[in-house]
Amino acid sequence: MSVNTQFGVYVHWPFCAAKCPYCDFNSHVLRGPFDEESFVKAYVREIEATARRAPERLVESVFFGGGTPSLMQPSSVGTILDAIGKAWLVSDTVEVTLEANPTSVEAERFRGYRHAGVNRVSLGVQSLRPEPLARLGRLHSVEDAVAAVRLAQSIFERSSFDIIYARPDQTLEDWEEELTEALALSEGHLSLYQLTIESGTRYFDLFQAGKLKMPSEDLSADMFELTQALTASYGLPAYEISNYARPGQESRHNLIYWRYGEYAGIGPGAHGRLIMGGARHATAAERMPMKWWEKVMETGDGLVTDDTLTWDEEGDEYLVMGLRLREGIDPARYQALARRPLTATQIDFLKGIGFIETLANGHLRVTDKGWPVLDAVVADLAA
Repeated sequence: MSVNTQFGVYVHWPFCAAKCPYCDFNSHVLRGPFDEESFVKAYVREIEATARRAPERLVESVFFGGGTPSLMQPSSVGTILDAIGKAWLVSDTVEVTLEANPTSVEAERFRGYRHAGVNRVSLGVQSLRPEPLARLGRLHSVEDAVAAVRLAQSIFERSSFDIIYARPDQTLEDWEEELTEALALSEGHLSLYQLTIESGTRYFDLFQAGKLKMPSEDLSADMFELTQALTASYGLPAYEISNYARPGQESRHNLIYWRYGEYAGIGPGAHGRLIMGGARHATAAERMPMKWWEKVMETGDGLVTDDTLTWDEEGDEYLVMGLRLREGIDPARYQALARRPLTATQIDFLKGIGFIETLANGHLRVTDKGWPVLDAVVADLAA
């Protein structure tokens, strides 16, 4: 198996100012003194160790996710980017994205990130309404969010922001009004996520106790349909099930995931997919930040998982990721990964009920009708 030419580096910064009640990401609130410089040294060590295992890659994208990476000092971001540049070749057109919360934004810090090499930011706005922001546990105001978006647009070449919809007590009319405002504010990319209740979160406990009323399935489906239509009418059509962009403004880093490329995971809890010795490896690091730091400083990396994927697992992952995309998947690539073709009878069945279609280039993609039941479509094709 040849190495995929698309390679990205994901850097996980696990710390947040507060834990949001809906969030099941690997994020932790710092309490007490923290030596950021020492912590960043562990990132450098893990980058060096990963490059020894997976050398000679061309880095097309770097993504600082979290957690809240905008709590990092710009100098820390610069140190990590310098380490990536020493470990691998870096494309002249590399996309370097940093996630930020509006509460941790100010002009000098943004300019510091830009100077360090960041050329794209993704802001966790989540809502343009004060009451939902409070219920979502966000620490910023609507005014903070709008100011942060405009500041990002003035400093960085490209920017995006997130909004969560299908929230408790939200109506279709409410969402249409809020989405219209978000589209007017956006300059090229939006991530629009339906709120999901994840185990281990405060929202899960409230939902189980009957204290959180979520929209019905029908209302959620109506909101999704409205989202597709309204974003397209503003020139930001969906290129992935939850992501919308003007042509050329798509997230290159996330496209590496969805197109089943290679990526290195750096930092506590970070996952990776690396092709080594002709096989694709699924890697994961220790989730707890200080345990990760200790492990890296002792052994060079924080890995707790390094599994060689089977052919069936590779095929399944390609379906799960690729069918999220409007461009769909290449059946020939699926066959190369899984060592077997997709089942013709399953394809015919799903086409017959209008859930998938074949494009002119031979790719299979999920239709507008099929997207709301994407998980079921993937399961049927993988069978």
